[in-house]
Amino acid sequence: MLSKIYSGATYGIDAYIVEVETHIDQNIPGFTIVGLPDNAVKESRERVHAAVKNSGIHTKPQRITVNMAPADVKKEGSAYDLPIAVGLLSANEFVKDEMLPETVLLGELALDGQLRPVKGVLPIAAAARNKEFKRIILPEESAKEASIVKGIDVFGAKTLNEVIDFLNCKTEIEKISTDLNELFAEVNIYQLDFSDVKGQENVKRALEVAAAGAHNILMIGPPGSGKTMLAKRIPSILPPMSFEEALETTKIHSVAGILSKNKPLVTERPFRSPHHTVSDAALVGGGSFPRPGEVSFSHHGVLFLDELPEFKKNVLEVLRQPLEDSRVTVSRSKLSLDFPANFMLAAAMNPCPCGFYTDPGRDCSCVPPQIQRYMAKISGPLLDRIDIHIEVPAVKYKELSSEAKSECSADIRNRVIAARKIQNTRFSALKNIFTNGDMGSKEVRQHCKLDQAGADIMKMAMTKLGFSARAYDRILKVSRTIADLENSLNILPQHISEAIQYRTLDRELWKH
Repeated sequence: MLSKIYSGATYGIDAYIVEVETHIDQNIPGFTIVGLPDNAVKESRERVHAAVKNSGIHTKPQRITVNMAPADVKKEGSAYDLPIAVGLLSANEFVKDEMLPETVLLGELALDGQLRPVKGVLPIAAAARNKEFKRIILPEESAKEASIVKGIDVFGAKTLNEVIDFLNCKTEIEKISTDLNELFAEVNIYQLDFSDVKGQENVKRALEVAAAGAHNILMIGPPGSGKTMLAKRIPSILPPMSFEEALETTKIHSVAGILSKNKPLVTERPFRSPHHTVSDAALVGGGSFPRPGEVSFSHHGVLFLDELPEFKKNVLEVLRQPLEDSRVTVSRSKLSLDFPANFMLAAAMNPCPCGFYTDPGRDCSCVPPQIQRYMAKISGPLLDRIDIHIEVPAVKYKELSSEAKSECSADIRNRVIAARKIQNTRFSALKNIFTNGDMGSKEVRQHCKLDQAGADIMKMAMTKLGFSARAYDRILKVSRTIADLENSLNILPQHISEAIQYRTLDRELWKH
């Protein structure tokens, strides 16, 4: 007897349908799985055998061959337990096959027949919908995530017996649905708010500009000046995620298995802060079967790197591709996968090894060669991709003890959203450019034209302040964002002047 069951597998952040074919005959008993299974898939035979038996179903000793097509693509994970078990029972005529051609099954089996959640459910449900399957059956704990996809019926089951009875039309399983409006109604409620931060008005302004234009930002200041506190509040001033952004971000979290059980859709912009001991593979993705890394987990959100010079040099250098292309390509001998990585980089560092080079209230114990070696840990090409460098001074007692309320995140976010709308209109005809931070040289020349007064200020910055040529485009892009925040059609001299203040590391002070 032969049966055919449909399941799914992920490839990058997308998915494809897998055909699970089961053949049984009465030769010497055995259980073979073919089709490039990994160890977790090979172990399915033990879980399936025990789950079927403990579910009260007894089959004769027989030769079982399971083929997973396409056979030239590696299969991994425990999500094939359920389709293999149903395929075995279908071949033995314990399950009717009327519903099977229009059904996708996936789920891990416990030895007692209970269904356990699996990862990558969202992209698999989307692939099943695109292939015009009518329904998907999976563990109850994973069903909420799959129900984000409209156009396919989602059924969550608790046990193997429940699935069998449903396929045999003996019982009904309630369809799972999700109200997307309800999910998005809960967003933009942040516990961390900029009103909590005392002082640092200049830095808050720089973060507002960075958020408005999706510019990468580096904060330099002594220990305790509030760099981390400020960075953690960046998501609270970013625009709300669109459904398309939320769906793409959720796919990444789903295939990595880090999606929250209580939130089937990522509706708030991610904030990831890996420790400085992170490896390059953990940061950008990798592994023998490539998985996304921190840069992809922060897609459409913020990647915060605290103590930037403490990261290994090779780890920082692998950031260059995702910062430039907004995606990561992980290549192996047999496959190459792309993971989205369109994030805003926020980084923080001390000005020197001891941390007090720019602090007027503390003496710096570092000699110039030490400071130079410390700053050299961050390469020029990486700094070239960071538009804003802002100095974060130590907070004075007068500001800390003040009872005056600072501006809240909601007010800042409203200005950011207004500036983003201007940029969306400006770049509506372009494919991969959405914000000022995405502009290349061609777009900078087109949208960042200066009048004579602005050109004179730029000339002075290049000559007297010792700015490099690479800082020129960065200043223009930031100036364009400052103008957008003020709803100004043209870049004015004051916009250029403010943008120049955000190039701390290009000044002569830091070069000698």
